[in-house]
Amino acid sequence: MLLMNLQYLKSFYITVKLNSISKAAKELHLTQPGLSMQLQSLEKEFDSKLLTRSNRGVELTDAGKILFDYADTILSLQDNIQRDLSNFKTSKKELFLGACKSIGEHALPCSIYIFKNQHPDININFNIYNSQDVINRLKDNTINLGIVQGHISEETIDSEFIGEDPILLVTSSPTQKKEISLDELRDIPLISREKGSGNEKSVEEALKQHGIRSEDLNIMYRLNSMEAIKSSVASGKGMAFIPKLTIERELYEGTLHPVNVENLNVSSSYYIIYRKKHPFSIYEEEFKKFLQSSSRGFC
Repeated sequence: MLLMNLQYLKSFYITVKLNSISKAAKELHLTQPGLSMQLQSLEKEFDSKLLTRSNRGVELTDAGKILFDYADTILSLQDNIQRDLSNFKTSKKELFLGACKSIGEHALPCSIYIFKNQHPDININFNIYNSQDVINRLKDNTINLGIVQGHISEETIDSEFIGEDPILLVTSSPTQKKEISLDELRDIPLISREKGSGNEKSVEEALKQHGIRSEDLNIMYRLNSMEAIKSSVASGKGMAFIPKLTIERELYEGTLHPVNVENLNVSSSYYIIYRKKHPFSIYEEEFKKFLQSSSRGFC
């Protein structure tokens, strides 16, 4: 039975990250022979060579690459366990939240502000990712609640509907045609979100119903920031599909203009997600209900 020493695993991980046994030994407050002994013990335990030394530092073997990927997850879980146990012992009230960019950069800050005013004793830790990364952060216990765009199918995760929002094709030019056909859409220069984003999935699913793939479109480039996409469209670089809730001000001020695509309706649903069998704290349950209520105050 494999009984891995987490300290040795951490030593291996730090050595790879710093690309140097001498630097890692200093970081870990070990002698270089002591660190080398730990790395050798780890190799013996796995019966595999994990590292090779070179003039450029240390290099991972194929076996080492596998272990390094697992080490990243295992050590992250260890940190999260220590964090949650520490919070439990000190009775800290902390919310660890993650949200996709389309809602996290625009609507949720107002909601968090309102909730914080109602619960001043709760510390809120909020990070923004794309939807797939929110799911990944849930799986490795970095966050306990996530908000994503689009329904997900994951065996270990449950979801509850929050709301729906239309996704609009927008341009910077007020002289642009107010409506285009699906065939015209194929040739228009588009700026898109990265693969794995909820916005991209929603657009792809709507187009798929008309037999159109993303490969059929004239996508100039992809950006992982909705703000960057908005700036690109506003400066005339192309058009983009953007959730309405993120461009309310631009539509009002006239810096962006919607273009209807004949017979194409694109919308996005938002869900709060969490690990199955996660034991909700009272304040996590309260925040979940708050996001599903009319008092959530999306900006």
